[in-house]
Amino acid sequence: MFKNLFKTAWRNVLRNKAYTFINIIGLGTGISICLVIFVLIQFHLSFDNFHAKKDRIYRMLTEYHHADSKDIFYGSGIARGIPQTLKTDIPEIEAYAPIMHNDNEQIQVLNKEGQIDKKFKETGVFATTPSFFKIFDFPLIQGDANTALKNPNSVLLTKETATKYFGNWQQAMGKTIRWDNKEVLKVTGILAPIPQNSDFQFSVVFSLGTGRTAEMLKSTDYNSTGSYYGCYVLAPAGMNEAQLTGKLQALMKKYRAPDNKDSEVAQPLGKVHFDNKAGNYSNKSITTQMISMLWMIALFILVIACVNFVNLATAQAVNRAKEVGIRKVLGGNRGQLQMQFLTETFVIVLISLILSVGISAVGIHFIGKIMDLPLAAGMLLQIKVAAFMVLLAVLVTLIAGFYPSMVLSGFNPINALKSKLALKTPRGISLRHALVVFQFVIAQGLIICTIVIVKQMNYFTHESMGFAKDAIVNVPFPSDSAGISKLEYLKKKLTDINGVEQVSLSSNVPAGEDANWTMFTYENAAKPVDFYSIIKMADEQYIPTYKLQIAAGRNVAASDTIREFLVNEALTQKLGLAKPEDALNKQLALGKFAKGRIVGVLKNYHNRSFKDDYAPMLITTFKKQYEISNIKLSSVNIGPSLKGIEKLWNEVYPNYAFEYQFMDERIAAFYKQESQLSQIYECFAVVAILLSCLGLYGLASFMAVQRIKEVGIRKVLGSSVGAIVYLFSKEFVVLIVIGFAIAAPITWYLMNKWLQDYIYRIHIHWSIFLLAAIIAMAIALATVSYQLIKAALVNPVKSLRSE
Repeated sequence: MFKNLFKTAWRNVLRNKAYTFINIIGLGTGISICLVIFVLIQFHLSFDNFHAKKDRIYRMLTEYHHADSKDIFYGSGIARGIPQTLKTDIPEIEAYAPIMHNDNEQIQVLNKEGQIDKKFKETGVFATTPSFFKIFDFPLIQGDANTALKNPNSVLLTKETATKYFGNWQQAMGKTIRWDNKEVLKVTGILAPIPQNSDFQFSVVFSLGTGRTAEMLKSTDYNSTGSYYGCYVLAPAGMNEAQLTGKLQALMKKYRAPDNKDSEVAQPLGKVHFDNKAGNYSNKSITTQMISMLWMIALFILVIACVNFVNLATAQAVNRAKEVGIRKVLGGNRGQLQMQFLTETFVIVLISLILSVGISAVGIHFIGKIMDLPLAAGMLLQIKVAAFMVLLAVLVTLIAGFYPSMVLSGFNPINALKSKLALKTPRGISLRHALVVFQFVIAQGLIICTIVIVKQMNYFTHESMGFAKDAIVNVPFPSDSAGISKLEYLKKKLTDINGVEQVSLSSNVPAGEDANWTMFTYENAAKPVDFYSIIKMADEQYIPTYKLQIAAGRNVAASDTIREFLVNEALTQKLGLAKPEDALNKQLALGKFAKGRIVGVLKNYHNRSFKDDYAPMLITTFKKQYEISNIKLSSVNIGPSLKGIEKLWNEVYPNYAFEYQFMDERIAAFYKQESQLSQIYECFAVVAILLSCLGLYGLASFMAVQRIKEVGIRKVLGSSVGAIVYLFSKEFVVLIVIGFAIAAPITWYLMNKWLQDYIYRIHIHWSIFLLAAIIAMAIALATVSYQLIKAALVNPVKSLRSE
C-alpha cells in the first residue's frame, strides 16, 4: 500500500515540474530559516550548560541605589572585601571564586635569558583562585587544577595561547611570561580548548594574589566596587536564588557603612548569558525578548511557505479534477484520496528538507558572521537538530497538505469529469484571498520594522553626539609609574609627527561603556550628594581636541593634580541650580583630600550612548590616572601618520604591544546589537516578501486557469490586453492594501514600544509606511504580471472552442 502511494506520489511530482520546483524552493527556504534560527537559539541556550554543578552556581551582582534616590541599577562588580567574608559568615556556601578580568593586558613572552621574545596585547586575561575549578568544569590537559594556582605568580594558558606563545603547547610547562611589565609568571598548567558556548573565554588565567592583585585578597573595603572584580559562588543543594540573596543582603548590612544602601544579589548561572544590563565576560549576551522575536520570525516565515503551498496546490486542483473523478468512479473513497495527496505533500516536503540542509549550511555561516558568533554547518549534525527536522517535516506536511487534500478529495466525480468544478464558491476564494492577505501582513510588517530599525541606526551613526569623533585615534599607554613618567616626552613627540593636529591625555574618552562613577561633596556639605556622576581625568587639551562646548566659565588650567573641575549642565541641574553660571567657583570634594573649584560648565553632550540620557559628569586633571592618548589626525594621509605614531610608541615603550582604535569605531560598538538586529531583519524581510510573492504567483495561476473563458469572452467583445490585466490586477492590489491596513497599526505599536528603550530616537513618520507599501506593491505586481499578461494574450478561439 505505502509503496503504491509513494510511487504514485513520485509520478505526480515529476509530472508537474514547474509546480513542484516552486513548492520545493518555497518550502525549502522556509524550513531552512527555521533551521538556522533553531541552531542559533540552541547555541545561545547552551551557554555554560556543560558544567556539572550548573544549577548551584551563582554570580554575585551589586544592586546600586542611594538612600535619597529612586534610581536602581545592577552591575557585575563587587567590593573587594566581600569574598573573604563568605567563608566565615555564610559557611553553607561550598566554594567561592573571586575573579579579576581584563581584556587589555600586556603580556610578554620571555626567553631563557629573561629577555622579551614576543609581546602581546591580550584579551581574556583572568585572575582567580584554585576554588574556581571546583565550581566550573574547565579541564586541564597538563597540570593539576587543584594546585596549579595555589601559589602567586602561577599561570594557566589555554592550548591555543600556549601554542601562540611558545610554538608547541606541549613544551610550555615551566616556561615564563611577564604580565603588566612587572610580574614574571610561571606556566603551571595548560587548559583544554575552551568551549565556544561559554562566557568564560580565557586566554591567560593567573593566580589572584600576584602583584597588584595581592591586596584584593586582603582588602576590607566593602563599599567601593569595580566592574573588573566579580565573584561566583557554589551554593549547597537545596539553597535557591532567593535564599542566597537574603543571606548576601544580611551580610552587607553587617559590613557596609550605614549610609551605603547598595546590596548584593545572587544571579543563577543560567541567567548570566541573557543579561544585557550587567553583561558577561564574552560580551555576547542575548535577551530573552530577542529569542522570542527570532522564534516568531521563524514561525511566520514557515507559515508563509505553507500558505504558498496551499495556494499553488489549489491552483493546480483544476488540472487534476478528472484524475480525482476517475479514481472515485473506480471505487476510491475520500480517505484514500486524502492519503494520496498528503503523501505527495510529504514527498515534496522531504525533498524541500534535503534542500534546506544545504541552504542552512550557508545561512548558518552568514548569520554567524552577522551575530559575531562561531556558528558552523557542523551544528546541523546535532541530535536536537535532527529531531527538530523530523518534527518540521510532520508539521509542514500536515499544515501545508491538509486543506489541499480536503479540496481535491472533495470533488464531485460527475462535475469533475464534466469539467464543472465547485471551486468558485465565495468561501473557497475568500480563504485563498485571506491566506495571501495574511502573508502580506507579515511581509509588510517585516518591511516596516526593517525600515524603522535602519532609520534608528542611521540616527545613531549620523546624529551629532556633541563632540568631534572623526579622525581621532585613541592609543592606550602603560599607566604604571614608568609609563606616566614618559608622558610629557610622548606628548611632545606626537605633536611633531606629520598629520597630528592635537594631542590630549586622559583616563577615558568622552563617551564609552567603561565610564567611572563617583559621588562627591558639594560646597562643604555634611554628606555627599544623592546621585552618582561620571568622572573623567583629562588634561587641558581634552576640550579643544574633542571640540567640547563651554556654556559658562573656562577650561581647566594645566596641572598634574586635582585643582579645578569642569562639570556639565546635567550635573548643575541635578544640583538644582537655575543656570550654569551659578555653579562657577563652587567647591567640590572627592573624598577628604581631592578638592577643587568649578571653573567651567560644559554644554551637555552624549557621554553615553543614545540609549541613555545625559549623565552628570565631572572632568578634572590628575596625571597619575591618565591611561589613553587622544590624537586628532588630519583627514588626509592617515596611514602614514599611524605608522609614525607606532614607530614612536615602540621607541618610548619598547616592552609594550601597540594598539589603537578610532573614536568613531568606539561609538559604533555601542550599537552592535542593534546593528545585528537591523541586518537580521533585512534578511528575513527579503525572504518574507519573496515567499509572499510565490503565494501571489499561485493565486494568479489559479485565476488564469479559472477565468480563461471569461478572458476569451472579454477579448471577443473588444477588451484590450491592458484592460484585462488592469481588471485582474485590481484584485491583487486590494489584497495588498488590506494586508497593509492590518500590518501598519500593529507594527507601529510594536516599533514604537521598541523605540521607548532609547531616550533619543526617531519619530515614526508616515513616509515609512508609504515606502513599505510601495516596495510591497511593486514587487507583488511584478510577480503576478507575467501570469496575468500570459492569460490576457491567449487566443480566444482556443479558450472558447469547447463552447
